[in-house]
Amino acid sequence: MMKKYKFNQEHSMQQNNGTDRDLPEVSPVRQSRRNRKQKAFLKKVSALALSAVLFGGLAAGTFQGVNLLIESSTQTSSNGTSGSSSLLNASEVSATSGTSKGSLDVSDIAEAAMPSIVSITNQSVQEVQNYFNTFGYNYQQPQLQETESCGSGIIIGQNDTELLIVTNYHVVENADTLSVSFIDNQVCEASLKGMDSTNDLAVIAVSLDNISSDTLSSISTAVIGDSDSLKVGEQVVAIGNALGYGQSVTTGIVSATNRTISSSDSSSTDTESTESSTYIQTDAAINPGNSGGALLNMDGELIGINTAKLSSTEIEGMGYAIPISRVQDIIESLMNETTKTKVEEGSQGTIGVSGRDISSDVAEAYQIPQGVYISNVSENSAAAAAGITAGSILTSFDGNTVTSVSDLQSLLQYYPAGSQVEVTLMVPDQSSYTEKTITITLGSADSSSASLA
Repeated sequence: MMKKYKFNQEHSMQQNNGTDRDLPEVSPVRQSRRNRKQKAFLKKVSALALSAVLFGGLAAGTFQGVNLLIESSTQTSSNGTSGSSSLLNASEVSATSGTSKGSLDVSDIAEAAMPSIVSITNQSVQEVQNYFNTFGYNYQQPQLQETESCGSGIIIGQNDTELLIVTNYHVVENADTLSVSFIDNQVCEASLKGMDSTNDLAVIAVSLDNISSDTLSSISTAVIGDSDSLKVGEQVVAIGNALGYGQSVTTGIVSATNRTISSSDSSSTDTESTESSTYIQTDAAINPGNSGGALLNMDGELIGINTAKLSSTEIEGMGYAIPISRVQDIIESLMNETTKTKVEEGSQGTIGVSGRDISSDVAEAYQIPQGVYISNVSENSAAAAAGITAGSILTSFDGNTVTSVSDLQSLLQYYPAGSQVEVTLMVPDQSSYTEKTITITLGSADSSSASLA
């Protein structure tokens, strides 16, 4: 067989050199070896194919498992709540539907926010001009008349003894008594905590001892949002004691941000500004009684304090709110002031000056500070003893900004005679003014003949 194999091989070599090129005849031994090699090769191919199938299945399963794990983690993250500390120690609004931005509808927001909104009633005695007497003659002697006005407020926190509520200064201005009505209609007397007339802000306090346990369980604290992130066109919700009828809800959009307004005009300045006195403009209905109420974003967060509207037969949908981010520090400062108790009229302290208002327009036109211009100082008065002279401008009283005689009179209601108070004056110094802070001991009404303060 070996010879035959050798012969055939040689023959094959010879034939390959010829023209026929016939293939050599394969011996059984070689064919057997080839079959074994083919079988071994097929086994390897089969093993590789099986490994590929197994590996592919395992990879697919692993990939699918990773996907499921990622999806589960993403859902858990999106369903979770991120705890952010409020500057005013506010609690979160509880809502049953969604936690992402803008996920609540108006009914959700109203239900969650209503417990943090209150109605405020201001009862005061004011002078009114009486132009006619009973005989029909012109008679201009002013008379005192009891008045009542309504507004809104927002619960923003509490201390160990008081529930604290923020509102507009003009809601509580000149109040003889303040009362607050909560969501369950319980009415409690409130006291002034602090006020800032320049920014039209005030914080009032209700003693926790005067609030029933049922009411405490039904009220909540507002969630403080970020008004700086507001965008024009974003939907907002306004809640307040409109017309004194009780809490009502309106909705609209942010018409403009950083808007300046003039109280003496029937239209806004229509310019964007970065000044401190800027407002959120909205077309959500803001009516008398809404002052001091809440402007909320679609997450139910407080982003503004409703303060004004422009009213005219030619104007529609122009309401304004104080941006919460602009006044957070001011509100916190007012929250930490000592609660003020109104002093009986005969015991109230006096400065012993008379004067007139310097409005912002006059201050700008004549380049003088805004405040109360002191035109006269009474003899033997507290002002005279402290060295205050006519021509000075009083701008601050016990840390509170004073822009008018009304501001000064409102503050003096809470200080008895004999109180020591720091006042800030702008004293004329040739062609300019020099700021001066002095301590004054308030006198009594009998010790001076001051006509205004």
